[in-house]
Amino acid sequence: MEIEVVKFEKDDVEVKTNDVTLVEILRVYLNKEGVDFAAWRREHPDRPVIMKIQSKDVRKDVSNAVKAIKKDLDSVVKIVKK
Repeated sequence: MEIEVVKFEKDDVEVKTNDVTLVEILRVYLNKEGVDFAAWRREHPDRPVIMKIQSKDVRKDVSNAVKAIKKDLDSVVKIVKK
């Protein structure tokens, strides 16, 4: 999986990737975190996905979202192992 940072500022980030699953999960969790804006677009199925995130502190919000995703995945693994 390749992720290319297209734009990086404290309150505005754009990344490019081919992994729709990744950006959709991240979008859902970022919106739970209360970011100002988190969405992705794909001009054509053959083109990469562009995800845009806007908030007061994108780095912190993405970090919190990833931690929440990992926590939820750990819970799923525990359930499956039972």
